Amino acid sequence: MPRAPACAPSAADAGTRRAWIGLGANLGDAPAALRGALEAMACWPGSRVVRVSSLYRSAPVDAGGPDYFNAVAEVATPMAAHDLLRALQTIEEAAGRERPYRNAPRTLDLDVLLYGEGEGAVERIDTPTLTVPHPRMHERAFVLHPLAEIAPQRVDADQLAAVRGQRIERLEGRFWG
Repeated sequence: MPRAPACAPSAADAGTRRAWIGLGANLGDAPAALRGALEAMACWPGSRVVRVSSLYRSAPVDAGGPDYFNAVAEVATPMAAHDLLRALQTIEEAAGRERPYRNAPRTLDLDVLLYGEGEGAVERIDTPTLTVPHPRMHERAFVLHPLAEIAPQRVDADQLAAVRGQRIERLEGRFWG
């Protein structure tokens, strides 16, 4: 059962963009960290969480440590892409995220997977701090399965087939957090 956010969420207005955010964590109470991140996103001015995938558990990819809990959320927001990235990093920092080395276990990881104006558009962004579409999303079952659940038009059968060997398990029904 979803909990009510600690803020009064606002309805997104006509000037919003769509962003698909990958959520992951494998330290501490990972599902609670993902729920907290969703609640924080719902509190951004002029933004709303449109859809949230089921909760998934997956083996680490290119990393060690315990299994990850993952989900994908679609967010409507007036924020520009780099402002969105900074807002996500603020949520990560509040959750105790540290970056001691690449692919280190983490209390919370939030990634901009896709971003664009309108329902169908996806912008291409390539700067030193942000690359959209996310450069490794098509290599990871923990991104593709939850993304396909809430935005099937964004994932094709060949992409899912390419990650078939990665262990992933769907845990809970839609909008768990």
